[in-house]
Amino acid sequence: MATKTISIDMEAYERLRSARLSEKESFPKVIHRAMWESKKKTCGALLSGLREDSRSASNEVLRKLEEAQVWDAEHPPQSFQEDDRETP
Repeated sequence: MATKTISIDMEAYERLRSARLSEKESFPKVIHRAMWESKKKTCGALLSGLREDSRSASNEVLRKLEEAQVWDAEHPPQSFQEDDRETP
């Protein structure tokens, strides 16, 4: 198995060490067991990120993205339901 060496500060090391279930548990096992917070990948998140870094997009681009987000909210996709199927 390939490995990679990393450097972490002492605070991170202590957090990692204290997360072990036993002194024999390896750090890779602790990392594999960790639950990582995932950030939502939504248009709203994109707009927030673009607003925070104004160099990323012009006001016109932001306005168009906001309009698209409003349109999406007002026009949700049609869900497929058993009753909606046409019978031959």
